[in-house]
Amino acid sequence: MLLLCLVFACLGLLLGYAHKKLKIQGAPLVEQINDLLPQTQCGQCNFIGCRPYAEAIANDEADINQCPPNGEAGILALANLLGKEAKPLNPDYGQQKAPAVAFIIEQDCIGCVKCIPPCPVDAILGASKQMHTVIASECTGCELCISPCPVDCIIMRPIEKSANHWQWNQHV
Repeated sequence: MLLLCLVFACLGLLLGYAHKKLKIQGAPLVEQINDLLPQTQCGQCNFIGCRPYAEAIANDEADINQCPPNGEAGILALANLLGKEAKPLNPDYGQQKAPAVAFIIEQDCIGCVKCIPPCPVDAILGASKQMHTVIASECTGCELCISPCPVDCIIMRPIEKSANHWQWNQHV
């Protein structure tokens, strides 16, 4: 009995060592594609997020030109990664826009909370019957919060890349 326990203990240690040393990456191509996508989780590509779109591209179930936030530069990066020819953004999925984040005009906000559930990254703070605000550093600019707002108090403000970080364009 003791010998059997020692054999199983040795096998367990061997399996643990093999698991760490021989670890196989889940889906490296999917990860590489996902890293090239903008992570807006906007759904404009007809997938529920960037990772499902990356999986579809890797499985040849979606084309590389379905992501408006990724734009022409993103399409080119995907084409280079996959050894495909770059093509223009498919207009059926939208148009490329300048980077922007949502902004709530607080004096107009009625606290209905209808903008909170559609936000895929939880960038909106607020409670029922209270003023809401957007955490600009978390907002991906997906615009999913705009249409549910019954008082049209959400606008998109352009942002600019400056000194290695994004900042509000105050001139808009």
